[in-house]
Amino acid sequence: MAGTAVLLASCSSAPPPAPEQPRAAVVQPAPAEDPVARSAQPAPAMVIKTSAATNPRAYRQDAAQHLYALNQERIWKGRMPPLLYAIGVLQVEVDGQGQVRNLSWMRAPRHAPEVIAEIERTVRSAAPYPVPARMGKVVYTDTWLWHKSGRFQLDTLTEGQD
Repeated sequence: MAGTAVLLASCSSAPPPAPEQPRAAVVQPAPAEDPVARSAQPAPAMVIKTSAATNPRAYRQDAAQHLYALNQERIWKGRMPPLLYAIGVLQVEVDGQGQVRNLSWMRAPRHAPEVIAEIERTVRSAAPYPVPARMGKVVYTDTWLWHKSGRFQLDTLTEGQD
């Protein structure tokens, strides 16, 4: 029986070689950021504009231009259609550093609470506003003309309505 086992063992062929596995690429870790080098780089300068307005009506023009510059893709181009989704009149208090201190609705579009929230978010996120240098602080009022698409115009810079 031992002879049969030896005979059978000599008749079998070697198993085929295992298929070659793809080699994993060796990835070098990114070099750690040097906090000293990072702090040595100058931070981008934030340009805060100054308004020469001497009254709230004149400042309203500067504030509207500031809002338009930051929301170019959301501004309704051309004359607005006759039926708007919402119209709101908002009073904004801006301090001596251009920060929004208070928002007060004189006429809120209560039928569209999402518009109220979006206008408030837009106004607050646009800070700092041009610094009201000649007034110290300012409270100005503007009317928001809101289309159902989410685009808007401010009455101060409106192109009119059909």
